[in-house]
Amino acid sequence: MLSRVFGFGRRSFDSLSEQEVLALAISSEEDDARIYRAYADGLSQDFPHSAKLFEEMAAEEDGHREALIDLHRKRFGDRIPLIRREHVRGYYQRKPDWLVRPLGIDHVRGQAAEMERQAQLFYVAAAKRSSDASTRKLLGALAAAEQGHESLAESLERKHVPAEAKEEESAAERRQFILTYVQPGLAGLMDGSVSTLAPIFAAAFATHDTWQTFLVGLAASIGAGISMGFTEVASDDGRLSGRGSPIKRGLTTGIMTALGGLGHALPYLIPHFWTATGVAAVVVFFELWAIAFVQNRYMETPFLRAAFQVVLGGALVFAAGILIGNA
Repeated sequence: MLSRVFGFGRRSFDSLSEQEVLALAISSEEDDARIYRAYADGLSQDFPHSAKLFEEMAAEEDGHREALIDLHRKRFGDRIPLIRREHVRGYYQRKPDWLVRPLGIDHVRGQAAEMERQAQLFYVAAAKRSSDASTRKLLGALAAAEQGHESLAESLERKHVPAEAKEEESAAERRQFILTYVQPGLAGLMDGSVSTLAPIFAAAFATHDTWQTFLVGLAASIGAGISMGFTEVASDDGRLSGRGSPIKRGLTTGIMTALGGLGHALPYLIPHFWTATGVAAVVVFFELWAIAFVQNRYMETPFLRAAFQVVLGGALVFAAGILIGNA
């Protein structure tokens, strides 16, 4: 375990022979082609135009690998040493495709650009290490090709992702983000901010004890967060609705619910009752404003209507809590 973390047992790049450098380049090109195809598979359902772009980039990497294999066969024979990125200390690493999901368009394109930049730097360094003219020529050509992949990607994007398709894919990505994160988070924030108002302020005005009020608010917030999170997970697996992973939605809902309640529970850690209540009231105002802002920003609800709905609901629950606490 420690050897993998600290790089013990790995070779330094300078210690590699020319045959091993070629073998490393071959395995790297093969890995990159697989990553691009994994990107294409991940994008194919929602973003088919961009998926075609990455299929062609994978084919380009296949061509590089074949050229490197031909060179290795001419210089060193058919037996290619097994050496991969993880065997070389300080060599650039690639993230498995599942670690970059969900595959947002901009994120994947940025990842691909970084892959090409790293590959170009490797081929420049490898060419300097080689004393064979044909090897230096090929490695230099591959470095230039990797450097030119940005313009290749742009031309492929123009070919496979015209303006209309790009707008369509951007809209689909935004819609998926709203369904998976914004809607569950908004539901959680509303539930946590509004539904906990009554028990927290009822406890505050019934006891005038800030610590007891804080405990009530903590219990209500955490309990509501757990309940809302599990409800979101159990209510929809996302397959038919297209709302995305139930785990992601459940975590988003649960966390936002707990935060919504804790926002006006934490001020009751202040020992002075009226100071704590005043701070809690200010926090409630900002919570309700945040809900109205998210509704306006992502759900396209007119801000005044969203503010009126949220403030009216919050005010009614707030008043109920005070009345019950003073009963």
